[in-house]
Amino acid sequence: MNQLSAIQYHNQQLSLLDQRLLPKQEKWLQITNSQACAQAIKDMVVRGAPAIAIAAGFALAMDAKNGASQAALLSACDTLAASRPTAVNLFWALKILRPLIESSASATDIERCAWQIANDDEAACEAMAQFGAGLIAPNSAVMTHCNTGSLATAGLGTALGVIKRAHEDNKISRVFANETRPWMQGARLTAWELNKAGVPVSLNADSAAALLIKKHHIQWFIVGADRIAANGDVANKVGTFAVALQAKQLGCKVMVVAPSTTFDLTLKSGDDIEIESRPGSEFEQFSASNTIAPGVRIENPVFDVTPAELIDVIVCEHGVIKSPNEVVIAKCLLNL
Repeated sequence: MNQLSAIQYHNQQLSLLDQRLLPKQEKWLQITNSQACAQAIKDMVVRGAPAIAIAAGFALAMDAKNGASQAALLSACDTLAASRPTAVNLFWALKILRPLIESSASATDIERCAWQIANDDEAACEAMAQFGAGLIAPNSAVMTHCNTGSLATAGLGTALGVIKRAHEDNKISRVFANETRPWMQGARLTAWELNKAGVPVSLNADSAAALLIKKHHIQWFIVGADRIAANGDVANKVGTFAVALQAKQLGCKVMVVAPSTTFDLTLKSGDDIEIESRPGSEFEQFSASNTIAPGVRIENPVFDVTPAELIDVIVCEHGVIKSPNEVVIAKCLLNL
């Protein structure tokens, strides 16, 4: 997998880079079984829709290699599925692995499948980077939200993969990274990752997005996705919807970059996507908690849905879907 990665799997040992501690500390946690992996996913040790699926696959492979019974492996699938609700990639991976377990496939076959999931994601990232970068004109300023790079995938990344490739092609003048509340993935992870890759990046408050789009003539708002409905509605980190509205008003194009495993064609629209809400305590730890009066109710949804009509293109490993809707998405993914 990519050199910068949040997941390591070698000799039946799974390690996850604790992304809660970045960028101040790079600490790897040893994951002993699928139960521990599910807890790590729930606790945000590992995050990013593709990365969650990859971690789950390796956890099941590790359990199988360590002699877990069929019943234990099936129970582990259920535990992993219950870890987080919005990102569909996790459920896609389990849908592939569960039949292998049910058919009493060997531990080696389960491990091979887990590696295939990771390798396919790496290849998808490379294809998406090429397709997306091809849409960007030279000397473009772009904006992104959340973290969608090597920390969240097995390769270059989704949205950040496009941005990195466009930078390699000398097309990017500057990247504006929204801080991305409530967990500050833009501040803690994206700015760190882009800076590490030598990509010119400026960090800004989420609420400054409209001002910066107008001031710097930002051409593209480029984001990833956790689930895409059949009609092209996109669930992504909370705040994406607001910036997409501002971008559309200000003439900035919106690009969503996600592998085909992020599409959920069983859901007609974004209204059917389950939006994860998390404890208010997580919001407090990334805000000035001493200014929050005791007893104040905290609402902490961590995703929102951007309607398809605000999206100019969705880039997946199969190509570019322009003006996404149910027909063009089905044509791209199902070859109808």
